[in-house]
Amino acid sequence: MSHPNQPFDPRLGLLRRGRAARSGRDAAFLHRRAAEELLERLALVARPFASALDVSAHPALAEALRGRGLAVAEAGEEDLPAIDGPFDLVTSLGLLDTINDLPGALALIRRALRPDGLFLAAFAGAGSLPRLRRAMRAAEKAEGLAPSPRIHPQIDVRAAGDLLVRAGFALPVVDRDVVEVRYGALDKLIADLRAMGATNALALRSRRPLTRIGLAAAAADFGTATLERFEIVYLSGWAPAPDQPAPARRGSATASLADALKPPSR
Repeated sequence: MSHPNQPFDPRLGLLRRGRAARSGRDAAFLHRRAAEELLERLALVARPFASALDVSAHPALAEALRGRGLAVAEAGEEDLPAIDGPFDLVTSLGLLDTINDLPGALALIRRALRPDGLFLAAFAGAGSLPRLRRAMRAAEKAEGLAPSPRIHPQIDVRAAGDLLVRAGFALPVVDRDVVEVRYGALDKLIADLRAMGATNALALRSRRPLTRIGLAAAAADFGTATLERFEIVYLSGWAPAPDQPAPARRGSATASLADALKPPSR
């Protein structure tokens, strides 16, 4: 059972991811896209990695890392306090946006890294699923229901960067990738989300299913041949080490930006 102050129900999240893995339906195109991007970023790092910890909602990244010869341990949110590091690399795919204590989890991940160890992560960020949100509001309005949380709160790029800094990571980098997917109907999107294990796991979600009236209103609002938007947020940060490069001290610049922007004299 989740704590009343926790936004997510961890047991339900695990249950839905487990059902998705057993369903036999492959809809993990967003996970694969994010995993490929993280692997490309890792390939740009000019140093070897031997041991890795993967804290993910999907096995695509861990499998690829093992294929590259890394020894990979896997963990869930609940395992982080007992993790026995240190690791050269910690990765996370599709999980951080549904962790109840994300600041605490990031701090535990940093402590699991050896000095100058790397953290790479990707998750669905703010701006995802706007058409689904609108369709759910249309359904509630059609049934005369008060608004209920049906899509969990999402983390934007700025907040993600602040969380990395707060957790003590050095050289934090945060960016995003916008993916648009065309769906012929709302039920196709819902089927994909179920097959990803990404349906509603909020502790305060409504237990009342929508009736045919609400479902019809949602489907009509969503329409056909509709572009749905997903935003993937990417994070990277390093465990602090004495020999890491550091940003220049504030006020230490030897050239003026104003002078650099002046037009050339004739």
